[in-house]
Amino acid sequence: MKIILKKDVHGLGYKDDVLTVKDGYGRNYLLPQGMAVLATEKALKILNEELKQRAHKLAKIKADAEAAASKFEGVSLTISAKKAEKNLIYGSVGAAQIAEALAQKGIEIDSKIIAVKAVKELGSYTATVKLHKEVSVEVPFEVVAEVAE
Repeated sequence: MKIILKKDVHGLGYKDDVLTVKDGYGRNYLLPQGMAVLATEKALKILNEELKQRAHKLAKIKADAEAAASKFEGVSLTISAKKAEKNLIYGSVGAAQIAEALAQKGIEIDSKIIAVKAVKELGSYTATVKLHKEVSVEVPFEVVAEVAE
């Protein structure tokens, strides 16, 4: 029996895959659960059209992400924090502080797309900004001691 998967099925395939499965598995499990549809001529034509449209949309989203990545060229951040003993700081520097520092440079992004481990010492580090599943940017930043006024 030829089917088209409507969802990812662990151990079988991914959404929109056209597969051949045993009749009983398809008829008694995949079709009633809404995980697949029969791969008729009409269903295959619809699938091909959807894949074309989705490819166009995904290409535009990726192009937008690459354009946004160009804003990060030459950007280097300096984040000040209260110094504790030796090279340690009070609290930590995380994605929220990096997003705030980027906003001061004119780059508005959500802190949820910044991947960085919590920094608890003075020094130079790198954060990764994930703009798309295939587009990410490395942003160098330095944590310095806050100057007392």
